Amino acid sequence: MANQGAKKRKEENSKHMAKLLRVIIICNVIYVIVRLLIFHSSVSWKHFVGLLVTSAAYALSYKQLAQMAEPAYDDDGELLDGGYDMSTGGICSYLHDVIYITSFVQVMSILSGKFWYTYLVIPAFAAYKLSGLAKGFLSHDSEGVPEDEKTRKKREKLEKKASRPKFVKTRSK
Repeated sequence: MANQGAKKRKEENSKHMAKLLRVIIICNVIYVIVRLLIFHSSVSWKHFVGLLVTSAAYALSYKQLAQMAEPAYDDDGELLDGGYDMSTGGICSYLHDVIYITSFVQVMSILSGKFWYTYLVIPAFAAYKLSGLAKGFLSHDSEGVPEDEKTRKKREKLEKKASRPKFVKTRSK
């Protein structure tokens, strides 16, 4: 009974990873059949490079997600942890986004090569996130700036209010 949550998460993760694998395989099969077999007369080396790029993006993202979803066992073989919760945000969400954007680009590039520009969303978003992180590290401390009278009084008032005990009103019956 104690490992019920871990067993449930392990099962959810295995179903989720199987679903992602099906998406990847279906998109690759569609691309190979339609682009390389049906439209074989218009295939160039760029299409093979595109297939390699999307396959690498799929492989790296899927491998990282598979490692995160892997359950942990103790020495006796008993399940300790069911793996990372795949529904949470953070890096897990970004890896899912990479897989879904890659599948969109791969399938839509059959219609037009201009869909490859959609792939620029990934490095643009990464640059946006990294710039926010860099601003946090490089921000200037306001300790060296003298505080004016109005700001000082407002800060002291907020500090005083925060230090007061909180009273909870209850309804009498």
